[in-house]
Amino acid sequence: MILRVLAALGYLATIVAANWATSRYGMIGVGFGLTATAGTFAAGGALLLRDVVQDAFGRAAVLAVVLAGALLSYLLATPVLALASGAAFLLSETADMVVYTPLRERGFVRAVLASNLVGAVADTVVFLALAGFPIWAALPGQLVGKAWMTLVPLAVMLLVRGWRCALPRQPLQRGGTGGDAGRAARADRLPRPEHPRPGSDLGR
Repeated sequence: MILRVLAALGYLATIVAANWATSRYGMIGVGFGLTATAGTFAAGGALLLRDVVQDAFGRAAVLAVVLAGALLSYLLATPVLALASGAAFLLSETADMVVYTPLRERGFVRAVLASNLVGAVADTVVFLALAGFPIWAALPGQLVGKAWMTLVPLAVMLLVRGWRCALPRQPLQRGGTGGDAGRAARADRLPRPEHPRPGSDLGR
């Protein structure tokens, strides 16, 4: 339960951080000679955490966090960025419901990659248009920055999962003993059958 709450708080924090960083630093480099708004990396993390929050609490919780993030962004960043961010995240959440929810049963990683691709494009175009940034000049950098924040955490998660699967599994122990040793110990505690002595009534 604690991890779920932390995911929701992290989602809220990334929304606010994305808008605050953009309002303070404007455009930054994201590699490959591309530029994007300073909040791109935080926004990419928000897209990933959104799917975690949806799994943990449902879509209503996601919408509540988006609205809370827009309100805090209004106070900490600028009203224009708060409006652009709220509209962009709400649109990307709609796209996410169309893509992520049907694919979730086929695996978390597959669903996240597909939904984040669709959500990143929708989120970026709407945000840049409403916030007054040049769309086509900033779009490639925005997508690259958000891709970094999706692929790196997923890669770490897959590495951790593979490492845990590679660990040798310990046999389950019951009552302090397990395996062949446990069965032998329990057998020693069972009463042994008495064999009839020669000449007794049981022997005839």
